[in-house]
Amino acid sequence: MTGVILPPATIGIIGGGQLGQMMALSAKEMGYRVGILDPTKGSPAGQVSDFQIVADYDDVEALNELSRRSEVLTYEFENVDRDALNEQSDAELPQGTELLRITSDRITEKKFIRDDAKVPVTNFIEVNSPEDLRKVTLPAILKTVSGGYDGHGQWSINTVQDIVNLEKDFPDMQLILEQVVNFKQELSIMVSRSQDGQIVTWPIVENVHENHILKTTTAPADISLTLKNKIEAIAENIAESLKLRGVLGIELFVADEEVWVNELAPRPHNSGHYSIEATNVSQFEGHIRSIVGLPIPKIELQSPATMLNLLGDELTQAREDLIHHPEWHFHDYGKLAVKPNRKMGHITVLGTENGRKLKEWGDLHEQRN
Repeated sequence: MTGVILPPATIGIIGGGQLGQMMALSAKEMGYRVGILDPTKGSPAGQVSDFQIVADYDDVEALNELSRRSEVLTYEFENVDRDALNEQSDAELPQGTELLRITSDRITEKKFIRDDAKVPVTNFIEVNSPEDLRKVTLPAILKTVSGGYDGHGQWSINTVQDIVNLEKDFPDMQLILEQVVNFKQELSIMVSRSQDGQIVTWPIVENVHENHILKTTTAPADISLTLKNKIEAIAENIAESLKLRGVLGIELFVADEEVWVNELAPRPHNSGHYSIEATNVSQFEGHIRSIVGLPIPKIELQSPATMLNLLGDELTQAREDLIHHPEWHFHDYGKLAVKPNRKMGHITVLGTENGRKLKEWGDLHEQRN
């Protein structure tokens, strides 16, 4: 097989958060060296890697250094400097920058999903003035076109009064207004494509969000075979349209047998963390295999699983309760600063009954606070 990058080659990861950390751990298990570019000294990914370059993401010389010291580059978030990446010649960039161009702009992403991949999306319009807020049937969500995550850069618009309030303090940035659909489930699926074009998908999972932040993921989702086949076909169609390398996360809304794609994530996704324990190949190993040119075996769910995000000081409570829960697969990202609603770690359990108990633990912690 040509173009395969074998260990002990170095994989350079742009971004040092928890996604980069779990990519790095998978790569290290496979014998690769790993370098990180991140502005925070001792970042979660930097803690488990061979070296970290401490610099801002738009520091071209730092990116050049990471490229010189690596055989292949990847990234853990969307808002990477595409121009600087395009100038790199020392290391391969299997994912390219077209995927970043599409997914870093919500309007471009929606148009790609609807017009190129031919997949349904919610109704949306570009917002250029306060008057545009009245052009979509309520309820709707106003979002920044780029940036924003975990509820940041989003405004729920449920009533005319919400529009009036926003008009008084209208955000000075590019915006998109998306109509809310009457969905019954929030689902997601991870997909990857190997160097030779073989596409693999991970099990479809059901997600529960609180305040626009993912709280729990349950694998597999309780859906019909017809819906399962439809969603897998959507994922394969998007992956082929993109000539995907690496892992892509696809978030979906579902009502009965109707499906809308909500967002794409051009890297492993929070709702795929359960795969570390529950599938034969995790989404992180799948990502590494794809970018270095190794084949990816068919993905198999070895046990039902539930993942619970630990936000803010929930991590402290989980540490204290860890001694009582041998069934927990406990992940502490090693972040130095605790902030409200910041993802600090997660817990995964295997088995349906353990999943029910984990959700109860999460609910009790919320009530305590």
